[in-house]
Amino acid sequence: MTSGGYRNLHIVHRLRRRVRLVAPPLARDDERCCIVEILLRKRPGVRDVRAVPALGSLAIHYDPRQLPEARLLTSVDDLIGRLAACPPARPPVVRAAADAPLQESSLAIEGLSCASCALLIELSLRRDPRVHLANVNFAAQTAVVRGTIGRDEVFALVNGLGYRAQAMDTVAQRRLLVEREKARLAQAKRRVVVAAALTAPVMALGMAMHRSPALRLLEFALATPVLFGPGRDIFGKAWQMARQRSANMDSLVAIGAGSAYLYSLPGLFLSSHHVYFEAAAGIVSFVLLGRFLEERAKGQASEAIRKLIELQVTTAVVLRDGREEVVPIDLVVVGDLLRVRPGERIPADGVVVAGSSEVDEALLSGESLPVGKGCGDPVHAGCVNGNGSFTLRATAVGADTVLAGIVRLVDQAQGSKLPVQKLADRIAQRFVPAVAGVAGLTLGGWLLAGSPPATALAHAIAVLLIACPCALGLATPTAIMVGTGQAARRGIYIRNGEALESAAGLNTLVFDKTGTITEGRPAVTDFFPAANADRVRLLALMAAAEAGSEHFLGRAIVAWCATQAIVPAACSEFTAIPGRGVRAVCDHRTMLIGNSALLAEAGIDCAASEAQAAALADQGRTPVFVAVDGHALALLAIADQPRAGAREAIERLHRLGIETVMATGDVAAVARQIARQVGIGRVVARATPADKLALIRDLQRQGRRVGMIGDGINDAPALTAADVGLAIGSAADIALEAADITLVGGDIGRVTATIELSRQTMRIIRQNLFWALGYNVVAIPVAAAGRLSPMIASAAMALSSVSVVSNSLRLQKN
Repeated sequence: MTSGGYRNLHIVHRLRRRVRLVAPPLARDDERCCIVEILLRKRPGVRDVRAVPALGSLAIHYDPRQLPEARLLTSVDDLIGRLAACPPARPPVVRAAADAPLQESSLAIEGLSCASCALLIELSLRRDPRVHLANVNFAAQTAVVRGTIGRDEVFALVNGLGYRAQAMDTVAQRRLLVEREKARLAQAKRRVVVAAALTAPVMALGMAMHRSPALRLLEFALATPVLFGPGRDIFGKAWQMARQRSANMDSLVAIGAGSAYLYSLPGLFLSSHHVYFEAAAGIVSFVLLGRFLEERAKGQASEAIRKLIELQVTTAVVLRDGREEVVPIDLVVVGDLLRVRPGERIPADGVVVAGSSEVDEALLSGESLPVGKGCGDPVHAGCVNGNGSFTLRATAVGADTVLAGIVRLVDQAQGSKLPVQKLADRIAQRFVPAVAGVAGLTLGGWLLAGSPPATALAHAIAVLLIACPCALGLATPTAIMVGTGQAARRGIYIRNGEALESAAGLNTLVFDKTGTITEGRPAVTDFFPAANADRVRLLALMAAAEAGSEHFLGRAIVAWCATQAIVPAACSEFTAIPGRGVRAVCDHRTMLIGNSALLAEAGIDCAASEAQAAALADQGRTPVFVAVDGHALALLAIADQPRAGAREAIERLHRLGIETVMATGDVAAVARQIARQVGIGRVVARATPADKLALIRDLQRQGRRVGMIGDGINDAPALTAADVGLAIGSAADIALEAADITLVGGDIGRVTATIELSRQTMRIIRQNLFWALGYNVVAIPVAAAGRLSPMIASAAMALSSVSVVSNSLRLQKN
C-alpha cells in the first residue's frame, strides 16, 4: 500500500487502466461515496467507478490516454479533501443489523408533485444505513429500495415525509394502483374545472382595474375557495415541507400565490391599496391545469405497462371437489386446477393437464401466430385462449408469474436512472433554495430602485413561479418510460436504464452463431460409422450420452436417434465441456462426442476422418466426432440454417455504422459459411467461453463500445463483460435472464430495433434537457426584469412540463 504523497487516499492496487484506492475520509460515509462516484463518472476519461463505503474504497477504471494516472489521482485527492471539509450529515439513529437479509421493496408513492419531492424522498431513504440503493421515479410515481430494511419500515419512512406509500408487488396490486391513478386524474380534472369556473370572473374583474369595495369583496369571495379548495393540497404540502425544513415546487407556488393573496387583504378596507386576488387565483388555477395535463401525458407515457397490468384477470375458475368455483385471483394457490374457456385470458402460469387449444402468446413473444397447447405444455398468465377449452395446474401465481416478472422488468427499467440524469438531479436538488434566493434579490432590487411594493412583489412572485424544476425532473424518466414501453411491445425487454443509454452508443456487436444467427434447430444430415462399429449399439450409447446435454447439437443427436427407434443405454456420468462437446460413461463405456479438438485433447486419433469432416464443413455442416473407450467410431454432420431475416438485420446494423463479428465454438469452415450467408465479415471460430470473453475485452481495449448477443450458458461470461448483453430468450426466461436486454422470440431484427430505439430515446432525452435548462436560463432573468406577470409565469411553468412530456411521447410514433 502506498500513499504516493496524497493526503486523503492510499493506492492499494494499480493496473494500466484501473486503480484501486482507499480514502479514510470516505469510510462508512455512503453520501460522500455517492457524491464522489457521481462526480468522477462525469469526468472525461473515467469509464467506471465502484465505491465500497464500508471500507472507503474506490475502484476507478479510466483511459490513460485521456486522463493520465497522476492527474486523475490528484483530482480525486483534491475532491475527497473538499468533501471532507464539508460538515457531515446528521448521524443516523438507526443501525443496520449485521445478519439482516437483503431485501428489495417496490412501492408506489402518492403525493409526488414535482421532481424535488422525489429527490427529498430519495435522499431521506439513502441516509438510512440499512438502505443500499434507493431510486425514486417522479414520472412513474414509484420507488425501488434495496437493503436490509424491511418493506414496512420503508413505508413508514416515506409516510413520515408526508407522502403515501403503497405496495405494488403483484399484478393485482398494480391493477388497483392503475385504478387509483385514473381516479386521481378524474379528481385533478374536477379541481381544474372548479378552479377555472371561480377564477374566470375574478380575472375579468381584475382586468377592469376597478376600485369598488363591493367588487373587491366579490373577488375575495371567489378567490378564497380557489386557494383553499382545489388548491389546498398545494398549501398543505408546502406546510409539510416547511415543518421538515425542506422545500419543493409546492413551496414556490404557495409562497407566490399566498403572498399575492395576503398582500391583497388590506385592499378590502383601503381603496388606495392595490389587490392581486386575480393573480393569486390565476396562479393556482394555471398550476392545477398544468398538473392535470402533466398527469394525463404521464399516463400516456406509462401506457405500455398499464396495458400489461390490465392483461391480468381479476377472477379464476377453480376446480375443487369436482365443482367449478369462481374465486378472486389473489386466492389462487400453486397446485390449483383452473378451467380456461374459449376466448378467456389465462389466470396463472401452469401446465395443461386436460384438453387442448391454441393460445395467443403475443404479449410474451411479440409473435402474432397462436401456439398449439396440449397436455404437458406450459401456459402463461395474461395470454388469450383460442377456441378450445383446457384445464391447467397452477405452477406460479401472483408475483411469481411470467407476466408479473415482465411488469417488474419494465418497472425496473422505467424506475432506473441513467447517468445522464444525475446532472439534472444535482441541479434540481439545489434549485428551489436558489430560486427563493433569486426571488428575494428581485424583491429587494426593485424596492431599492424605488418601485412600489406591489410591483416589486409581483416581479418576485413571477420569478418563483416561472422557475419550475419539474420539466427538468421529467426530462429523462418520461423518455425512459415511453422508450422501454415501446420496446416491450416489440418483444424487447430492457432490464435497466443504463442498458438503454449504453445501447445507443454501441459500435460493435459480437454474435454467437447457434441459436442466435441460426435457428438453433439443427438436424443430423449425415452419419458415417466406422466399419467395425455396431450401429444400433453405437446409437444407443450416443443417445444416452447426449440425453443430459442442453446444447443444440446434442439435442439434434438425441432427436435423430429417437427417429431410428433406438432405446438409449444407461448413463452413469455426464460432463459438458464448453466449446468442445460432452464426456459421459454409458453402460461402463467412456463416450466422447464433440469436435476434433475434444478428441485431440484425449489423445484419440481421428485423422482418418479429417478430410471428410473438412468437406462437410465446406458445405456449411458441422462435423461431430464420436469416440468410445478411446477409439474414434463415427462422424456425424449436423446442419443449422440462418434465421429468417438475419441477413436483412445485419445489413441494417451496417447501415447504422455498427461492425459485426461472429464468435462461435463451431469449426471455421461452418462458421465462415454461415457468416457469408448473413453478411458478417469477421469470424472467430472454435471459440470457448474464455475466448469469447477475451474477444470482448480486446475490442473494449481498442476503444470499442461492444454489445454481445447470445443465447446459452456458454455466452454468459461474454454477456456480462460486454457494455450491453443481449440475450435471445423464450418467454419463460424473461424474469430470470441475466443479460441487460432480452429479445424474445429469436428475431435478431430486434437487435437493430433496440439500437434504433435507444438512439431515438437518448436524442429525445437530450432535447428535453436542453429545453428544460434553456427555459429556466431564459425565463428567470426575464421574470426578474419585470417582463412577466405572475399569471403568465404560472401558465408558462405548467406548459414547460407538458412540453417535455409531449416531446417524449413522440417515441410512440416510431
